[in-house]
Amino acid sequence: MSQSIAQSASNHKVAPKSGTWALLALAISAFGIGTTEFVPVGLLASIADDLNIGITLAGLLISGYAIGVAVGAPILTALTNRMSRKSLLMLLMVVFIIGNAVAALSPSFEILLIARFITAFSHGVFFSIGATIAVQLVSPEKKASAIALMFTGLTIAIVTGVPLGTFIGQAFGWRATFWGVALLGVIAIISSSALIPKNLKQSPPAKISDMIKLLTNGRLLLGFLITAFGYGGTFVAFTYLTPLLHDVTGLSQGFINILLIAYGITVAFGNSVGGKLANKNPIRALFWMFIIQAAVLVLLTFLVPFKIAGVIGVLLMGLLAFMNVPGLQLYVVQLAEKYVPSAVDVASALNIAAFNVGIAVGSIIGAVVIDSLGLIHTPWIGALMVVIAIILSGISAKLERK
Repeated sequence: MSQSIAQSASNHKVAPKSGTWALLALAISAFGIGTTEFVPVGLLASIADDLNIGITLAGLLISGYAIGVAVGAPILTALTNRMSRKSLLMLLMVVFIIGNAVAALSPSFEILLIARFITAFSHGVFFSIGATIAVQLVSPEKKASAIALMFTGLTIAIVTGVPLGTFIGQAFGWRATFWGVALLGVIAIISSSALIPKNLKQSPPAKISDMIKLLTNGRLLLGFLITAFGYGGTFVAFTYLTPLLHDVTGLSQGFINILLIAYGITVAFGNSVGGKLANKNPIRALFWMFIIQAAVLVLLTFLVPFKIAGVIGVLLMGLLAFMNVPGLQLYVVQLAEKYVPSAVDVASALNIAAFNVGIAVGSIIGAVVIDSLGLIHTPWIGALMVVIAIILSGISAKLERK
């Protein structure tokens, strides 16, 4: 990690115990945000039936949300740069609560899509500033692990929030799920108020010129592309995982719910391992993660028609799906500190945007693949996106050595 972050951490020390509790508060907010991002994966069929739309159109609830994150993250992060970090975190959860409440009350698909888009604004800013807050709470050699711990809330959402939200939606209707997610926002506000310290480092206001530097710096653009392709490839298949498992593998909805929990457990484990692997040399670790990830997605195409083999393939996909997240975020922060140190928060936000551009592109490609080739082809098409990330990671690693 660069000297500037190390120095800022020393200038804004948080007691280890307080830092742990603050990271927990961030993880709680991440849990709520992660649940609302991914819970439609298990509810697509229910929402489509209730609103009389097709399954691929319902998929826009995921890709549209991702676009909202991509649009809102860099713009709103820059506009809120002067706000207290703690106050901003709490304001974001207010937006989160309102967005999910509107979603629960939506009389039409169009209103639901707009509500998802607005809710996504809180997501983008939260994860962009959350990453820069997390690294202030630990010693320099544990920064990737701190980011991983914050993202643990996101992965636990996949373990428990998404399956539970799916169960609630099937038992009481999909609107009840969004009311439950809004309640998570209330819990997140309370935890942030009690556990997040007030003496967090305030980033210097980002200038338009700094943002232009970020968007015109070749090394940072390369980093953003690696994030979009490497992370987004999995979502070609994951967005439509429930219909894939039901229609192709032949699993019952009840078993799919159990499998979603198991999938989330592998995601959480992979995220933790990925943080540790990325602490020293993130780009080198990412290169090898992507190779394995692409191989698993290709393998899943051949495994998914068979029940036992398909379950194993899905769990392997989950293991790799979030393993790259801490490294991707840390790498971009490192590049920003080196090339545009006055706009690290905005660089972090742009990378969150890149994550969600990847989700949106992957989801849209998945819909096209389903309509043209069929569900079974989504995994290997997703692997092609990851292969691009492998190539770009190799180029970036070579530039690092120079």
